[in-house]
Amino acid sequence: MKNIIITGASTGIGYATTKACINKGYRVLGSVRKQKDADRLSTKFGSAFIPLIFDVTDEQAIKKAADKAKEILGGEAVHTLVNNAGIAIGGPMMHVPLSDLRRQLEVNVIGLVATTQAFLPLLGAHKDYPHTPGRIINISSVAGKLTNPFMGPYCASKHAVEAISDALRIELQLYGIDVVVVGPGVVKTPIWSKADDFDLSKYEQTDFAAAGARVKKFMLKLSNIGFEQEDFGQMMLKIIETKQAKARYPLVHGKFKNWTLPRMIPTRTLNRIIGKKLGFLK
Repeated sequence: MKNIIITGASTGIGYATTKACINKGYRVLGSVRKQKDADRLSTKFGSAFIPLIFDVTDEQAIKKAADKAKEILGGEAVHTLVNNAGIAIGGPMMHVPLSDLRRQLEVNVIGLVATTQAFLPLLGAHKDYPHTPGRIINISSVAGKLTNPFMGPYCASKHAVEAISDALRIELQLYGIDVVVVGPGVVKTPIWSKADDFDLSKYEQTDFAAAGARVKKFMLKLSNIGFEQEDFGQMMLKIIETKQAKARYPLVHGKFKNWTLPRMIPTRTLNRIIGKKLGFLK
């Protein structure tokens, strides 16, 4: 039985990937933040799911979980680490509270690095590793390459994930550990279904109020389109099982419109198009 470590396993992409892997015969060591989620997943998946309870912003809890995983594995290899845990914070960059920006980066960037550092020894990051080295899959986003207004903090975090992944991919050649980036477009997960809770009310007294309302309406529309979670889980499983994986997979619903075309349009032209839609330009 091959072992997979997945962060943020309780919902969304993490849950979908966990389910797909377990159904294919893998054992998943999944991180959750709450005991009730650990109990729920353990009940559903039985011994094929091993809960690791930690928040990616808690360095000591991460290290403790890595020690627990090492003990459970008893020398067995880890096939893949999927860094999926993350949050989305938005708002106009002119007014975003620095505390919100710090939290966004702490979870999506520092948390990813902290988790990777803690679990790398289990993937084979030492010279005497007796198994085939494992692989890291970092969940980025379309936002890791394309920046959207009012999503500056989130986009910044995903751009950082892309850069860190590229650095790791080069450096970890020393141990034979590969790094793959998955850049989803919209997947029907709680990160989008919570769009109605996307709090832009604090900006209602700024010049960005009208544009913010348009962005929120667009996000609510997004929550109803995109890949189904189960389908996306199968896509993740396919990447996990690909022996010679690509460096990056843009898994985007409506790929030409939402990925290919925007990257073909000159940057300033694209900026003006979006600016007009938001009412910034005539």
